Amino acid sequence: MVYNSIMTKNNFVIKGDLCWSKLPDTLAEQKNGYLVCIDGKVEGAFDKLPDSYRHLPVIDHSSCLIIPGLVDLHIHAPQFAFRGLGMDLELLDWLKTHAFVEEAKYADTEYARNAYNNFVENLKRGPNTRMSIYATIHTQATSILMELMEKSGLVSLVGKVNMDRNCPDNLREENAAVSIAATEEWLTGCNYQNTKPILTPRFIPSCTDELMNGIAALQKKHNLPVQSHISENLKEIEWVKELRPESTGYGEAYKDNNLFGSDEHRNIPTLMAHCTWSDEKEISLMARRQVYAVHCPQSNTNLSSGIAPVRRFLDAGLPVGFGSDVAGGAHSSIFRAMTDAIQVSKLRKVMLDTDEKPLSLEEAFYLGTVSGGAFFEKVGLGISGAFEGGYDFDALVINDNNLAAPFELSIRDRLERIVYLSDDRNIKAKYVKGTLVSGA
Repeated sequence: MVYNSIMTKNNFVIKGDLCWSKLPDTLAEQKNGYLVCIDGKVEGAFDKLPDSYRHLPVIDHSSCLIIPGLVDLHIHAPQFAFRGLGMDLELLDWLKTHAFVEEAKYADTEYARNAYNNFVENLKRGPNTRMSIYATIHTQATSILMELMEKSGLVSLVGKVNMDRNCPDNLREENAAVSIAATEEWLTGCNYQNTKPILTPRFIPSCTDELMNGIAALQKKHNLPVQSHISENLKEIEWVKELRPESTGYGEAYKDNNLFGSDEHRNIPTLMAHCTWSDEKEISLMARRQVYAVHCPQSNTNLSSGIAPVRRFLDAGLPVGFGSDVAGGAHSSIFRAMTDAIQVSKLRKVMLDTDEKPLSLEEAFYLGTVSGGAFFEKVGLGISGAFEGGYDFDALVINDNNLAAPFELSIRDRLERIVYLSDDRNIKAKYVKGTLVSGA
């Protein structure tokens, strides 16, 4: 029996070749397996369908590979419009020439709705089921983005950006008090089920101490997560030293403003994108406070930022996930982030002559599913990224027939080819919390 889920919570089974991460370096595989969904959550993955579930409708995707949905922990929605442009520039010049110019347009709500609709429709077609998103400083446009994300069926965190210095006049909020008041106003309208707010000071160069302290007060008042950028570019790091000479490092500057992960007094789920030049002191601080290092390998390459030491993050016990960082990254798919992360980890080992082991396929897949998905549990949006009992039913059904070979491919082989070779056209169906959001 074929069954298309159309309700928020569903009970059904999908059949196909299942693959997910069991451990950071270990895949779980089930040929012709059955994946059971009860009330939007994974009940279990089985070689044979237990009798207790035989009354459920079965969607037969035999010969397709079924994997968890992917997680993007860092993407700029307003930059989607100019992805693939300005790739010959370094970070700070690129921000001035492209990013800030485009983001200023979102003062126009009609422009914002049109652009954000394109962004959301792209996300629906792609392999990512959860994402943490930067908007702009504009409260109305950010609310439009949240409205569209909620209608999409995807799970997301969306942040109104805060900036009160070192940016164009048409993107600079008048002062810290005005920025905080606008953020409070925006928060009053954030009443969605699958789309939640995340506080978003863009980065220290664009936020005064007064603004950062005000955001910390908002965080404490509303118990919200935080996202920002750290140690992305060498010029940026020097700039932070000039602006915050009293702090002993980039991470310490965030910590001094009470916006850097959890301690014995406060629980602050925190995403810090890039960490390209994080030193041992900063890595240790992030590990102690369980700050997520969001690795954005394509953006770091495009904008000449460098290669993040992901192996050192993992060895130190940091939680790590991937970010597409559109439009620093030209592609929104976290499959692309997986391939880029593996490749640049090999380059880092060769170019720096280190003993850091490059990332494996298994590790990259884990970071793009389980590890990234765990952040959403921290903020009350459910846990995703695996097919273990209790996980949200976020799943991709992938038809990889066009990637066939004249020899037998294992499930792992097929996964690797999908990561490197597939595109959105290979996605036959996409489920989020048990709801079919695209495909059939």
